Amino acid sequence: MRIRTSLSARTVAVLTLTLATAGLGTAVPASAATPGHAGFVTKSAESPKSDASEAFFQAVLKSVAEKRAANPSLKAVTVVYDASRAPTFSAQIARSTQIWNSSVSNVRLQQGSNADFTYREGNDPRGSYASTDGHGNGYIFLDYRQNQQYDSTRVTAHETGHVLGLPDHYEGPCSELMSGGGPGPSCTNANPDANERARVNQLWANGFAAAMDKALQKSAR
Repeated sequence: MRIRTSLSARTVAVLTLTLATAGLGTAVPASAATPGHAGFVTKSAESPKSDASEAFFQAVLKSVAEKRAANPSLKAVTVVYDASRAPTFSAQIARSTQIWNSSVSNVRLQQGSNADFTYREGNDPRGSYASTDGHGNGYIFLDYRQNQQYDSTRVTAHETGHVLGLPDHYEGPCSELMSGGGPGPSCTNANPDANERARVNQLWANGFAAAMDKALQKSAR
């Protein structure tokens, strides 16, 4: 599961969950990686530092805050998604949404129009990932082959975790949702642990307040 953002001149930075196991394609070698690119990470390897996950979260945060500033009467902090371009994974997306909405209290996922991000599906040898251009236009890509090898709901919920602000933590145990492919294909846990739930609640309590301040200042100009 990887996160991809655009940098200057649309240089792509990738934070991967790429699963370069048999039949799943080949990860990009570290020597060939672009700045900000992290290849497949195992529990024995040190997780690379990357701003990619933070960039995706900030883009979604900005999108939600600007819509909220335009309609301040809204009470719930809701992140809207469009799943129409990933029909094969409709059940997994619905289950992922249910998992996150029952796990955290400061933000809610909801399917609808005027979306803050979208889901897409297809084939990509690098696996599934979350991508943004840094300007509120983001999507989660779900790779067919990877979702056959790994628990599909875990893949979907993991990528959605990036939208909510969580980075990859490949060296973590199966009980951590953001450990992604680190524990191997036998791991089917699709639920965030207590620390992950607390972190998302914290991000959407503090981060959203700051984003709202900026959005309100912008709308007042």
